[in-house]
Amino acid sequence: MTSTGLTAKRTAVLRSTRDIVPDGTQEAIRKATRAVGRATSGVRMLPDFLVVGAQRCGTTTLYRLLVDHPAIVRPLFHKGIGYFDIGYDRPWSWYQGHFPVAAVAAARTRRTGAPMTFDSSGYYLFHPLAPERIAAHLPGVKIVVLVRDPVERAFSAYKHERARGFETEDFETALALEPARLSGEVERMREDPAYLSFHHRHHAYVGRGRYAEQIVRFQQALSPEQVFVIDANRFFDQPVEQFARLQEWLGLPVHHPAKVEQANARPSKPMPAGLRTELLAGFESSDAELTTILGTTPSWRL
Repeated sequence: MTSTGLTAKRTAVLRSTRDIVPDGTQEAIRKATRAVGRATSGVRMLPDFLVVGAQRCGTTTLYRLLVDHPAIVRPLFHKGIGYFDIGYDRPWSWYQGHFPVAAVAAARTRRTGAPMTFDSSGYYLFHPLAPERIAAHLPGVKIVVLVRDPVERAFSAYKHERARGFETEDFETALALEPARLSGEVERMREDPAYLSFHHRHHAYVGRGRYAEQIVRFQQALSPEQVFVIDANRFFDQPVEQFARLQEWLGLPVHHPAKVEQANARPSKPMPAGLRTELLAGFESSDAELTTILGTTPSWRL
């Protein structure tokens, strides 16, 4: 069997295992895995790159493509680690314990070159303290950002939070409440780094779509050369080509996936045209700045 076939088979087994193992058992396994990882943190890799978001912009689809790459060894057990946002009170060994043992990873990828590993945590992009924390611990790391039509992202995020029980209002009411919900939250997070803001994390439907200011924070904390931005609309239109561009930037041997399936899509009725027009107008200045960052007009503005 080819390495691609082996990787695909391993991924299928992991997914099927998640389906049949009860949640309580999964959490017990996670705790045991993290304990072992922390105890052996000194021999483990650190991430070569971080997928930092944005939320509801295709990060899960990209994660699945990345873990199927023969030169990448996945972080342990689950996708989002969340150290630089909500888990920063934990010791560094806890974070490093999530990654593969370096010698084992090198043996696994010996036919394709040096191994890479990564962290994919979708709140890093929006969290006001994450860029400086990442720069302090991982100054040479590469940052991958996905962006999509901010209106569609806002609506998708709303449906996601509603399905999870974190939102009880209708969409238009939630949008109207957002300024009050988020008022003073960033300031409080900066004053008290241990403070976890529920509203900032779950109710920033419009705020998370102002991509340019979030990307600039990472460019300033690290460097513009360390940040790669993907237009998710183009990514889903041409996944193989766009994924190849990312692989080249990361320094990976280009691996062409046999199939790309969009993850976590939530079908629903479209929003009223008037509301969409109003929301899109509110993102005009941010999208203009994003155009400069991308070097091209965002797909949703064409």
